[in-house]
Amino acid sequence: MGLQATICSIYRGLTLAGDWLAMVPLRLLIGWEFYEAGISKLNGSNWFDNIVDDFPFPFNVIPVGISWFLATWTEIIGAISVVAGVATRFWIVGLIILDIVAWVSVHADNGYNVCDNGYKLPLMYLVIMIPLLLYGAGKLSIDHAISKIRR
Repeated sequence: MGLQATICSIYRGLTLAGDWLAMVPLRLLIGWEFYEAGISKLNGSNWFDNIVDDFPFPFNVIPVGISWFLATWTEIIGAISVVAGVATRFWIVGLIILDIVAWVSVHADNGYNVCDNGYKLPLMYLVIMIPLLLYGAGKLSIDHAISKIRR
């Protein structure tokens, strides 16, 4: 086997492994982050009253109790679903919306973040979620198993 054939074989192996494994770390990271945020909301008090005026439309007209409930349970159920790879694209859309609303209303103006500015972490989450939205959960997921059964 020549060098070119060896390199092609390695690339094919990496592609096959990527089909199964590439989305798993993204799902785990997003799942961990949003699950922690949801559990924090579940165990905390509703502070949305303090920032509702900073929410973008239409979220600024939804009663804060409903917003708190929706954010909490979207983060918890969405995180668990994304980790398992169940309805991944559906939940990623919800988490992207949450991320953007949080970015605009919480992080951007006051610099609330683990870094020096208010945009870096929400932007990183958004960038991580885009491949999950476009590609899905990958082959190592319940979504993939269901699609194979349906075929």
